Amino acid sequence: MTAMGPQGELLRPRRPPVWDRVGLRHPHAQSDKAGRVRRMFDAIAGTYELVNTLTSLGRDAYWRRQAVALAALRDAELVLDVACGTGDLARAFAAARRGAVVGVDFAERMLALAVGRGGPGQHWCLGDAMHLPFAAGTFSVVSCAFGVRNFQDVRAGLADMHRVLQPGGRAVILEFSLPKQAAARALYRLYFEGLMPIAAMIVSRDRGGAYRYLPKSVVSFLDRRGLATALHEVGFERVTTHALTSGVVVVCVAWKAIHG
Repeated sequence: MTAMGPQGELLRPRRPPVWDRVGLRHPHAQSDKAGRVRRMFDAIAGTYELVNTLTSLGRDAYWRRQAVALAALRDAELVLDVACGTGDLARAFAAARRGAVVGVDFAERMLALAVGRGGPGQHWCLGDAMHLPFAAGTFSVVSCAFGVRNFQDVRAGLADMHRVLQPGGRAVILEFSLPKQAAARALYRLYFEGLMPIAAMIVSRDRGGAYRYLPKSVVSFLDRRGLATALHEVGFERVTTHALTSGVVVVCVAWKAIHG
């Protein structure tokens, strides 16, 4: 039987949030994490870049530029941006050089926006970071901005990034972190876990829990040392880490061995 409202309108059942209280207790341990992440990003796609800019106080563009600079691109190098979302980092790579950049993501609405905002030399592919649809050794640089934390299996995703890199290529990973200094960390967590989710939910009108998931997923994820260790474990030869904005974010650059 169809339920009707007091004015005769059709009442649709409210969908449960993508991230409920139970799922948020251990977000990285959820067996259906990938499906939740996909639904979450498709729901917030339209306001994603706006919220990022507002809640980072405009620093997100600087972080992407720094990641591109640390990639130390050379002529004719092919770049793959994993979990590219709406394409903001891929566009930053394209703006820094002449050459092809490929973005891959599994959230269709996010990828559709990337296609609409893309330009010459930018290519887009629907695909899963756990099983990248490219041959081994295809790319000189593989990047990922704020996406590794969302992988269903972090080491499996990093391993596939390593697989598609050419010998001597490098992975550039931009990810949230926590300041090391105690006072800065406390102040940041007050903003990040308290004020930011409220502001983001107001702007995005999200009711799926995306901006409750964000801080929970950061504070329970690998720290910069743990991420560097994971990169070594999947085969990267050398890893450097670069803290930005008092340690709010970190850029990891990992090199694949030239031989072996």
